[in-house]
Parts: sequence; structure tokens; C-alpha cells
Amino acid sequence: MAAPSGPPQVIAMLAYPKMTALDLVGPQMMLASLMNVEIHLVWKDRAPVPCDTGFSIVPTTTFADCPANVEVLFVPGGTQGTLAVMEDPEVLAFLVDRAARARWVTSVCTGALVLGAAGLLRGYRATTHWIAREVLRGAGAIPVDQRVVLDRSRVTGAGVSAGLDLGLQLAIELRGEGYARAVALNAEYAPAPPVVAGTPATAGPQATSMLRELYAPFVAAATAATQRASATW
Repeated sequence: MAAPSGPPQVIAMLAYPKMTALDLVGPQMMLASLMNVEIHLVWKDRAPVPCDTGFSIVPTTTFADCPANVEVLFVPGGTQGTLAVMEDPEVLAFLVDRAARARWVTSVCTGALVLGAAGLLRGYRATTHWIAREVLRGAGAIPVDQRVVLDRSRVTGAGVSAGLDLGLQLAIELRGEGYARAVALNAEYAPAPPVVAGTPATAGPQATSMLRELYAPFVAAATAATQRASATW
């Protein structure tokens, strides 16, 4: 796993209040393993950002100081925090600006809804957490039931733990499959969950119905936020 020569590739990862930590940490782990990369955790300021599971992540740079040209632009998901940034003009403007020059515009989980609100998924195949996949239609995207979706410059991951898969997909795109194999081995990424219930099909109707009911208010709010955002494009 020798580091590639040349200047480091710049990766900008949005870190916002009430995001889901694993959405960010999983891909960051894989991307940091690439070596010769410069990863920025970006927010409006450098104050610690509280995640939705109770701990905080410290941004490394601000919107103003983040490099203008990035190789990878990444957005994590969440629920209430995601709804807030979907309608935050400063956040959306930052994403639109960096996406214009990024080689890869990426997300995990409901981070895709933020990209959608910024108008960055129009005409692209994309995925997000299964509970909110249909919300993508309002953003002009084509929802796909898939763990990771690669469509031209857009790479989107499904819910939460799919960030590890997205990180490996980006490792393939940036370094090749051989290098990505070493990254996966370094992380000992060999999922063998004691409960196979990570999709509606494997979880069964009872668990699926429970989560649909639990997240119905979020899905309704995200749908409305997407409609409002699309009216501004």
C-alpha cells in the first residue's frame, strides 16, 4: 500500500449538527487509509459538532477556508439535523460551489437528500436510506434500491453502515481494485452480523412496519423540504 506520488487528493466531508456519526466515520476510515489524501471535516465554524448519538466531532476547517478544488465532496445523513441543512442557504451554496469542480460528489444515507435539496442529483441514479428513498424523486433523481450507486460523478450509499461500502467504492475509483482490497483487509471488513435484518426484505414485515411508522414524520418533512428546495432551482 505505497502512497501514490504527487500532491495529496483533497476530500471535503460535511460535518453538521445532529448528523449520524457512523455516516461520516465509516467512509472517513476507508478514505484515510488511502494515504496521500488531505481530508477536511467542514462546517461553518470549528466548534465541536454534536452528533445524533450523543458525542461530538470537531471540524477541521470552515466553509470559508476549505480548499476551492476538491477531489471528493461528501455529505453524511441524519434526521433532524438533515432537515435543517436541507434548508440552510449557506450549506447548500457551499455544496453547489464545491460540487462544480469536484471529481466525485458523494453521500451516505439521508445525506443524499441534502445533495438533492442543492439540486445536485437531478437526472442521476441515486440511493439513500430505504425509509426515504422515494423522497429522491422530488429532487429529480432516479431512486435505486442498491447498497452503493455509481452514476457518472455521483456516488451515493444506502443507510448508515453502507458508508463502509461507499468508502471502498471510492477507494476503487481513486486507487484501483487492488488497493481497495488492501484497504478492506486493513479494516478487516468481513461483515457477519448475528442478525441478518439490514433490509426490509430480510428484517420482515413487523420490524419494517415499526420503522415506517417511527420515521413517517421525518419522511413527510423531508418530502416537503425537497419540494420547497426544488422550487428555487
